[in-house]
Amino acid sequence: MKHFALLSTLFAGCALFGMTGTQAQAAGCMKVTLTGTQGGPPVFNGQAGAGTLVQFGDETNKCSAVNLQFDTGRGTTQQLSKLSLPVGRLNAIFLSHMHSDHTEGLADMMQLRWHFNSGGPKVDLVCSEDAKSPLGHILSCGKLATHIGDAFIQSGEMAQRLAENKKRLPGGPADLINVMNFSAKGEPVEVWSFGDVKVSAINSRHVPGHASYRVDTPAGSVVIGGDAGNDTPKPPRDTSTSAQVEKLAMGADIVVHSTIHPAMGPDKDSGFPPPIYFRQSTATDLGAMAKRTGASHLMLTHLIPPMGAARQGPYPIPGGPLTETSYTQSVTDSGYEGNVVVGTDLASVTLTK
Repeated sequence: MKHFALLSTLFAGCALFGMTGTQAQAAGCMKVTLTGTQGGPPVFNGQAGAGTLVQFGDETNKCSAVNLQFDTGRGTTQQLSKLSLPVGRLNAIFLSHMHSDHTEGLADMMQLRWHFNSGGPKVDLVCSEDAKSPLGHILSCGKLATHIGDAFIQSGEMAQRLAENKKRLPGGPADLINVMNFSAKGEPVEVWSFGDVKVSAINSRHVPGHASYRVDTPAGSVVIGGDAGNDTPKPPRDTSTSAQVEKLAMGADIVVHSTIHPAMGPDKDSGFPPPIYFRQSTATDLGAMAKRTGASHLMLTHLIPPMGAARQGPYPIPGGPLTETSYTQSVTDSGYEGNVVVGTDLASVTLTK
């Protein structure tokens, strides 16, 4: 799929690059930033909800000519502001699945774009097509986008603000979203591209419609696993990680993945629900997967439990709060020898080439 949207806020005849996409390949950089590392719906110590920002460019634009946001947990807008990146400069937003801790920041982001960028361009919202659960309900990114501004419309705010500024779009923030659905399969499929930056996706198990993504740039590649877990929902199984994510990650430089620490396992007396534990990937198994795929960097995010927390929601942490060393040791127990980043908000890795 080729995507050639006009990015007036980024490019004016490619003046920002000062070169064509092919020329940019000579000296590029890719930066991966964890915009939010909170694991699940709980809140701890002000951590933002799940999200990863992937940027590509070169030294002339501070590695930010192309800006891609993967998942939009609570507080994403504030996190981007700390990076001096207005939401109006995002080229595309990618959602892994329809869980609120991965999507609830989207309304805030789009309302802000509506206020100040009603003239466009629209932002691409890339996500899996509607998926039916075993119980028959539908998980729909398209409906999320269509109704993203409904609360603001129903409250009367939109009418009041339109009365003040008739240049704003009458349909609210939904008018600024270009939904790009894809059918997630068991093999990678390209879902978005711009110049030298290409994004592919694969279906992965967590909830119906869950997708994991890979970004390839001339400066390097990154896989964002989301909350992916093994197709087998509980032991016995060889690993808790996803075979699909492993396939997507082969040869990638960086793997970003949600993480659960083995301390929350059913045998550790935390009371944490076994079905939720088993549908996440453990830190140790992620280390083993990263080793098999050859990734030089493993970035743990969506940490369950957060470092320093006495509880994960209502569930106590056996042995007390975990530390960075707790997570790092769990990874290195697998034999992984690459760089381990135990996720804190705004932690980043930059690759140059």
